[in-house]
Amino acid sequence: MSRLLFAVIFLIILGILLTKPAAHYLSTYLSKSELVNANILIVEGWLPNYALKMAFKEFKNSGYDYIITTGLKSPVNYYGLFSNGFLIFYQKNKFTGGSGYGLHSIEIDAFSELEGNNSAHFNLYINDSLSTDFYAEKKENKYIINWKGDLNKVDSIMIQFDNDDWGDFGDRNLFVKNIIIDHKITMPDLNKYEYVFLKVGEEQSTLNNFNSNAELARNSLISMGIDSSQIIATSGERVIINRTLTSALAFRDWLKTTNISVKGINIISLGAHTRRTWMIYNKILHKRYEIGIISLPDYDYNRSRSYKLIKTIREILGIIYYWFILIPY
Repeated sequence: MSRLLFAVIFLIILGILLTKPAAHYLSTYLSKSELVNANILIVEGWLPNYALKMAFKEFKNSGYDYIITTGLKSPVNYYGLFSNGFLIFYQKNKFTGGSGYGLHSIEIDAFSELEGNNSAHFNLYINDSLSTDFYAEKKENKYIINWKGDLNKVDSIMIQFDNDDWGDFGDRNLFVKNIIIDHKITMPDLNKYEYVFLKVGEEQSTLNNFNSNAELARNSLISMGIDSSQIIATSGERVIINRTLTSALAFRDWLKTTNISVKGINIISLGAHTRRTWMIYNKILHKRYEIGIISLPDYDYNRSRSYKLIKTIREILGIIYYWFILIPY
């Protein structure tokens, strides 16, 4: 699409949306639910925790056979923090008999999915006390502080990711590889530690035994009470753009290998993003299955009229963009 054509479309959409009736119609259209009789429920793995809880209720109340979580893989050897929470390293035994009291160097090897104003922010806690905070860069980097204290009295070191968000600007995530103490004590085996992520009004924890937000969503749903044999995570390769398309292609590839009989598919998405998700899956699967969509409320969507307008424009432009790139499928 040429820049001129894109600009013309943008101005037309903006002019339409500035009228309140049109804005209401389009936002309703983008977030409309249309269910089918289905035995498969797809849940997009980037959904916030309150939405996963609503997905859990939908699965339990509507008689699905399986729930499929989708999402993208983490970088190799990095632990992905895909939602706000604490990555906790319990280290009391590791430091016992160490160098003890003094000035110690603590390095966090990490990077952000996005950069600039959308960089991931994290706090560093030692024994539940906030020591410092950083905005991570997009390139791999070491974030270093000098901490004065007794290593033998350190029970835990925590990294708190606290500005998770997503939109057309991308999906803001934080990736952590390891923590190095005094340039010699390395804590690289993240799968042995705990990740506590925040839900509305409560906390929930899981072991770090996953490498994608699809697997994180699967773990979350299992912890809510769904049988693990009913949940399958289909993870796509890491990409910066076309994330929903990549997730849909990973699901399509899984369908080619499974023996599960598919009677129908309902997909859970969030707010105005719903229509784009539905369009992509229908195109990728060539309408071989009855596919429905369930739109969950996007609490950020209604924070203000201007924010709602911007989000609606982004999604309309996103649909136009995907209409073109989906032509070969």
